[in-house]
Amino acid sequence: MASEEAEVLASLADLCDGCGSIDFADTNEYIEGIAEGIDRRLLRRLRAGDFAVQAHLDLHGLKRDEAKERVERFIAESRRTSRRCVLIIHGRGFHSKDQIPVLKQALRNWLGRGRIARSVLAFATARTCDGGAGAVYVLLRR
Repeated sequence: MASEEAEVLASLADLCDGCGSIDFADTNEYIEGIAEGIDRRLLRRLRAGDFAVQAHLDLHGLKRDEAKERVERFIAESRRTSRRCVLIIHGRGFHSKDQIPVLKQALRNWLGRGRIARSVLAFATARTCDGGAGAVYVLLRR
């Protein structure tokens, strides 16, 4: 029991020092998806940050309709210019009504189905250094 507590305290100290990491994959803070028929190892690599981010889009302050338009244009332009991995910053919803992350949930839907989804191989919440739960990596089809 004492060694377990020491391990927890050491992990907490690492987090406070900025050296540790938090795995929030099993919380509602985390979103991910992968196109049908794509090897799930690709999603693991995306989640791990194995792909260089080649462009980013910041959706802060936009209404849902404006954000969808911008995402559609950004994805289309990114594919046209042969970008493979992009980052979309959606925020965490702290300034939204009732602090509900409206754009995050909308982005999950847009990337997972419909016109935008046809351009997407996989998407996953970004690592902390790239925006964490307020951003998402998107791996695009060639």
